[in-house]
Amino acid sequence: MRILHVETGRHLYGGARQALWLAEALAGHGCESVFVCTRGSEVAMAAAGRVETWPLRWQGEADLLALPRLLSAVRRFRPDLLHAHGRRGADLYTAGAAAWTGVPALVTRRVDRPERGRLARWKYRQYRRVVVLSRAIAAALEAGVGAALPPRVLIPSAVDTVRYRPDDGARARLASAFELPDGAPVIAMAAQLIPRKGHALLLEALPRVWACHPTLTCLLFGRGAGHAALAGEIAARGWTERVRLVGWRADLAALLPALDVLVHPALAEGLGLILLEAGACGVPVVASAAGGIPEVVVDGETGLLVPPGDAPALAGALLRVLDDRTLARSLGAAARRRVATRFSIPAMAESYARLYRDILEEAAAP
Repeated sequence: MRILHVETGRHLYGGARQALWLAEALAGHGCESVFVCTRGSEVAMAAAGRVETWPLRWQGEADLLALPRLLSAVRRFRPDLLHAHGRRGADLYTAGAAAWTGVPALVTRRVDRPERGRLARWKYRQYRRVVVLSRAIAAALEAGVGAALPPRVLIPSAVDTVRYRPDDGARARLASAFELPDGAPVIAMAAQLIPRKGHALLLEALPRVWACHPTLTCLLFGRGAGHAALAGEIAARGWTERVRLVGWRADLAALLPALDVLVHPALAEGLGLILLEAGACGVPVVASAAGGIPEVVVDGETGLLVPPGDAPALAGALLRVLDDRTLARSLGAAARRRVATRFSIPAMAESYARLYRDILEEAAAP
């Protein structure tokens, strides 16, 4: 069974990493994967040498020449199935390729924002299945597209629990990388620097946290369109030594286990891969109960959840974990167990392989 994966993101964000992990793991299920990606992108560089890769020039949803380029890949590799990942036109033009060639297709939807309009309805009609990472994503799709949706299948994200694991040596690496004071607590966010991730809410909560933990450092991992505004706000408050914008780090897996708390106060979230990665590292999480987050974080068991947009509640939850190390260890250990049993890469690959077979059997039926 040959699968043509279409992942056109430029940066190696969570969705692209998921698609790559899946393509690699499917080899153990009799699936041959070809990875179509954007030429010159971080994704293309990461995929090279791991799976068969076909980089294309791709300039987003408005790039009308993307369809003939994708059709050329379909003609070259003759896949049994097309699998669209992510956005930037991957979902739209894979639908077009499926309509043009008759090759059955599915799409994985990773965000919980509704889609509306005739084009969205046409797009989803070309797919045999829509994979959603959470029930929140399914609800948003149903609200926007409605009857045009094909059957939905819930397959959550997964994490490499060998790479992401507790590590007693991580604290020394983190302290060395960022020149942190000995023994001071460290919390972090790891997310795109865009408004819906909730960085502003964390800044609002921090003064109450510092009142009890004055030496605490907050690290903000990630990049995005909001970098300049966020940097300006931190500077205006005089917090540049206490809140650090540290960019995207390829070695994040080696640093995560050192954190006292991973914070994720998102206002909207499809699932939240970083929550799985932190959990796999045994790090307690404080997050908002937005979108699919409650499907990952069990409040009071594997982390603490607060109402979206509630800065006082966020500060209170952070203090609860920082003040009670027994609770912090319990949350982290339970998160590690939950991730290992419910969100593993082998389980994700098995679910997709089964779904692929179901689609192909359905397509072959008279």
